[in-house]
Amino acid sequence: MTFRLSQISRTADGREIVRSSTVEATMIVIGRAADCDIHLADLAVELRHASVTVQGNGDVLVESIAGLGFAVDGQTTQRALIKPDIGAELRFGSHRLKVAREAGAVTISAERVEALSDASGDKEEIGLFTLKGLIPGRRVSAWAFIGLVIAAFLVWPITSYFAYQNVKVRPASVHGDASWSSGPLSSAHQGLKGDCQACHTDAFVAVTDKACVTCHKDTHDHADPKRLAVAKGPHGVGGAILASVARSFNRPEGRCVDCHTEHEGAGPMQPTAQQFCSNCHSDLSKRLGDTKIADAGDFGKSHPQFRASVVTQPGAQPRIERISLDKKPVENSGLKFPHNIHLSRSNGVARMAQTMRGDFGFGDALACKDCHTKTPDGVRFQPVDMEKDCAMCHSLAFETIGDTVRTLRHGDPKQVIADLRAYYRSGGSYGVVNLGGQARRRPGDYAQGRPYFASFGGGGVNYGRADSAIRALFSKGGACYDCHTVTAPPPGSDDWRIAPVHQASRYFQKGWFTHEAHKTEKCQSCHVANTSTTANDLLIPGIANCRTCHGGEASRTDVPSACAVCHSYHADDDAPWVPRNRVAVSQKKGVAP
Repeated sequence: MTFRLSQISRTADGREIVRSSTVEATMIVIGRAADCDIHLADLAVELRHASVTVQGNGDVLVESIAGLGFAVDGQTTQRALIKPDIGAELRFGSHRLKVAREAGAVTISAERVEALSDASGDKEEIGLFTLKGLIPGRRVSAWAFIGLVIAAFLVWPITSYFAYQNVKVRPASVHGDASWSSGPLSSAHQGLKGDCQACHTDAFVAVTDKACVTCHKDTHDHADPKRLAVAKGPHGVGGAILASVARSFNRPEGRCVDCHTEHEGAGPMQPTAQQFCSNCHSDLSKRLGDTKIADAGDFGKSHPQFRASVVTQPGAQPRIERISLDKKPVENSGLKFPHNIHLSRSNGVARMAQTMRGDFGFGDALACKDCHTKTPDGVRFQPVDMEKDCAMCHSLAFETIGDTVRTLRHGDPKQVIADLRAYYRSGGSYGVVNLGGQARRRPGDYAQGRPYFASFGGGGVNYGRADSAIRALFSKGGACYDCHTVTAPPPGSDDWRIAPVHQASRYFQKGWFTHEAHKTEKCQSCHVANTSTTANDLLIPGIANCRTCHGGEASRTDVPSACAVCHSYHADDDAPWVPRNRVAVSQKKGVAP
């Protein structure tokens, strides 16, 4: 059935406004609720007051829903049967509804009739529920609330501040000046939670650098303050105005709190935003012409190639230079070592690993972890140690006395020479030493078929003279020569020299990298050691490798990374605070950082 509904309202000057709608239904609802088909904004009308249903013969049945009656042609009732061809007038509160039939459709028009206009009716309705006569006027209330705010958020906090001025730790109670705090302290400063005056030393004065260095005594400047001022460049008009206003409120530029903002949350202090660094470093060379630092603004888009600290000349005081990886630097550590032979899965080394699987936990072949051991914090790797990491395969044994195996003293050539002279002087003769019932052989292409022990050359032949044995040990084919750079002595001398070995523990001195954060990755995904034939190969991944996962702060890479992830503003030998803290937290919780 079709209902044509009309809502009639009048303006203050009596002009009629009609809003019409058509509803296709057999029943409609009249009420104060907004979802009713005929909405009557009148408190005398129930939310769902009555239903209107068209009968099979065309008559209209109006029934109360909530039990509150309505008027039909002046008679109050809760149920009425109306013939729309004749028409009827309904009253719901202050509204009059007219029911009729027009062009086969039931028409219902609703109009508010007890008010001169809708506007005046609203005013009368508001007046019924107002508390105006029971509370003070608006002016008095406004001043009262202003006084309350001043007392609660100014007078009480000031009183509270001075009351605990000389108290180291405040008692556990509510303090007025806590309302001035923008949030809880970070985890790094939780120890100062009850000692506000430790940082806020002067009332109504921003935290000064003097308060910070009271605890952070060893923290140094990022660079010379004068060079920093030049590196930042001049302010624009707006920036100059803001800087001037800040200085007038004792907030000069370059304060500690410009970067290290507190009361931002109870977790770790948030790392400095990338823009803070890029403001200077993205075009640093334009303002500091003598700088040796390359421009960098975004790790994914504008960052120079890494420069690794490489040993270019070994010795007691090795020469170490920072060289860009683009130049393919060669490391001269003093060692001879082919990674590819040791990581092969099919040569003699692999077979030896399989044989020794039960003793040392090897797999079908050697893996990186079999020789390289992480530091306790998981950040770097410990230097490879001959006795701990190499001697399991590369034995320096040369004699057995009962159940005791004598070995040459690694790292001390003079002691090695002395031991051999004493051995031959005592009448000893060289023979293959049997360890655990099996003589281990040299792996790969190194001295095929010869016992893998301290070889004096000749593989088991007794030279009879100490000088010959010593010479064979330090010469090609001898145990020392295979891994070290040996300098022969002049004729008539036994001052054999071995070049000092320098194993770098950290290649990037200006940045920070932690293996702990990358422990789910395979070593070969960054270090191509399985194809390296010499220890001179620098197996450090370049920036392109890192960019497969890392990008700038706003990038869509797997790991968006701001400058502070790898670099510390107060650069020193330690990690940036945030990565170092994440590693510590991860170790404590036993999860990846």
